[in-house]
Amino acid sequence: MLNFKRVTLFCGHYGSGKTNVAVNYAMRMKEAGADVRIADMDIVNPYFRTKDSEEELREKGIELISPRFANSNVDLPALPQELYGVFQVKSKYAVLDIGGDDRGAYALGRFSGMILEENDYDCFFVANFFRPLTREAKEAYEVMKEIETAGRVPFTGIVNNSNLGELTTPEDVCGTFKKADELAEISGLPVVMTTVMQSIANAFDGENVMPITLQKKYY
Repeated sequence: MLNFKRVTLFCGHYGSGKTNVAVNYAMRMKEAGADVRIADMDIVNPYFRTKDSEEELREKGIELISPRFANSNVDLPALPQELYGVFQVKSKYAVLDIGGDDRGAYALGRFSGMILEENDYDCFFVANFFRPLTREAKEAYEVMKEIETAGRVPFTGIVNNSNLGELTTPEDVCGTFKKADELAEISGLPVVMTTVMQSIANAFDGENVMPITLQKKYY
């Protein structure tokens, strides 16, 4: 479906589901034979983290890099030193889960120079048109530009992750295709995929979709 770049970043509005998408994407890369690790760069929101899927990732043989105090009652605004290895060791693929909105993306700025210098990355904006503040394409574009300015890494594509959790129907998803296309037109970036739950994936035969496993905490 996708030509994997060495580094893939997922950014988006709070509650867009970017963490769930990042975890599923890393698992898809592993199934395709890639030696991949995933890094949690969210130093803003301690409640919805990549670390919640640590056991599943370990079972798949995917290394997880996360803040030392993730999922504990101590949460310091610091990133692990192991993150630098993600950019220095180029023999491994990496998926990065970036904190929500522009505030979360500031942590990405310290690594932007290395990402741009290597120039083997994708930076995907995860859009959920059912979330407040991104219900319309123009609103989503404003959030996208704020994140891009803060993180200093240009976006390369859009992921339509519009959903209502377990209540999502195929009709709900199809109803957002027009908004995703509008966001693509405004931004000049392609919609690289639409993510849908495994339970309704068969309704999208022939569409560019990535079936995902729903993690309730991420919605």
